[in-house]
Amino acid sequence: MSQPIVETQPAAALKMGGQGRQAATQRQQQTRLAWLLLLPTLVVVGLVALYPLAQTIYQSFTDARLASGVAPKFVGLQNYRDLATDPIFRQSILVTLQFTLLTVVFEFFFGLGIALVINSQFKARGVVRAAMLVPWAIPTVVSAQMWKWMYSDQYGVINDFLLRLGIIKNPIAFIAQSNTSLAAIAAVDIWKTTPFVALLLLAGLQVIPGDVYEAARIDGANAFQQFLRITMPLLRPAILVTLIFRTLDSLRVFDVFYVMFGARQDTQTMAIYNQQNLVSFSDLGYGSAISVAIFAIIGIFVVAYVTFLKVEEA
Repeated sequence: MSQPIVETQPAAALKMGGQGRQAATQRQQQTRLAWLLLLPTLVVVGLVALYPLAQTIYQSFTDARLASGVAPKFVGLQNYRDLATDPIFRQSILVTLQFTLLTVVFEFFFGLGIALVINSQFKARGVVRAAMLVPWAIPTVVSAQMWKWMYSDQYGVINDFLLRLGIIKNPIAFIAQSNTSLAAIAAVDIWKTTPFVALLLLAGLQVIPGDVYEAARIDGANAFQQFLRITMPLLRPAILVTLIFRTLDSLRVFDVFYVMFGARQDTQTMAIYNQQNLVSFSDLGYGSAISVAIFAIIGIFVVAYVTFLKVEEA
């Protein structure tokens, strides 16, 4: 009775081996097709991102100037040595980091609170979701100019409101005084970008299975315990993406500062100082060195986020 089974084993092994080779061939074909479809995107990224980055790094080692008509000379690390002793650049780093810390922290906590509220079940939830995106939809230049008028000590509505409530006795020039200018502009960015943070965190909340919360309730976990033990750990990938996006935007902020302050030295960000050297002073070599320094600072933050907010792949 067992003899026919023994005789069919080699044939079965050959059949399984053939299926394995066929599956491996199909995977190789799919891999080649994926790379073929991805190739145009990689070419575009190389042309619009990698090539300009390499060109900027090269120019940072030269004394190139815009429209000078003189061939640039290789100066080695001179631009970086000048940058290391540049007090204006150090001040711009300080301003940018302070702005980044203020905005990212407040936007994250406000956005998380809004996302938790909107993720719950209540009437008119769709209307609230659409309404919260209005500040984010307004162009940054428009919203910055609008807030600049609101902050005015002569005709601004904020001073008028505070005077009517008796909170202040005299109008305050919020964007002119050094002790209030940074907080004032941080409030503008928080007002505008918190909806974007809430949207990203809301997307992360909606992919958390409801069965997990149901099991936790059965086990006796209260709402706070569910938030700490379930929501925050499972929301970590969305938190990582949110923090990286917002930190990148804050570290390279330009438009809102330029509209409200122009090139005022005590409120210059790294991007504004870079623009001043590249455009106003036509110093392409030194401006490229500033660009590389900004790129390095952003890279440090990204590496720190990825290191401390480790996200395990499913």
